[in-house]
Amino acid sequence: MIKIYGDMQSGNCYKVALLCAFLDVPHEWIHTDILKGQTQSLEFEKLNPNKKIPLIVLEDNQTLWESNAILNYLAEGTDFLPESTLDRARVLQWQFFEQYSHEPFIAVARYINVYLGMPDDRKQEFEMKQAGGNKALSVMEQHLKENQYFVGDSLTIADISLFAYTHVAHEGGFDLGLYPAIQQWIDKIKADPKFIPMS
Repeated sequence: MIKIYGDMQSGNCYKVALLCAFLDVPHEWIHTDILKGQTQSLEFEKLNPNKKIPLIVLEDNQTLWESNAILNYLAEGTDFLPESTLDRARVLQWQFFEQYSHEPFIAVARYINVYLGMPDDRKQEFEMKQAGGNKALSVMEQHLKENQYFVGDSLTIADISLFAYTHVAHEGGFDLGLYPAIQQWIDKIKADPKFIPMS
């Protein structure tokens, strides 16, 4: 059984938990609190020199970190990762978009508000994240106006990557009411009988 070090309030960790739920992957979840410095210990550093979660430890004690790398590993051989070379590249396209054009704005704004409680010295940074986050949401909205999912006709890890922080974007100050296609996509994922909420 694999071990997963993570925090279910973190979108990057939640991605991994959600895919495990969809795929019925047996695992041991090890709650790891970044605010208490639990990723900064020497013991954790031996598992991940970057000192971040999520992190998985495989049955042979090999480790893998970075959320989207973990998703690609777990999804191999399943319907969540297409067989077509082009569609696989499109999955990666959206995952890179999520990490470079989406997460730095939406996730960071949420972190400042939810995790840190909007300290005065971060309010300006919070406000500065709004334009970039809304730009990312607009790109997603345009795609979802014409497509049910991000790659192909069924749920893939591209959707899971983007869902994690998007469905709680309001916690970072973003009005999802402005994005009806995104809302429909969120509702569709939540309606899956294997869906688990962020907790």
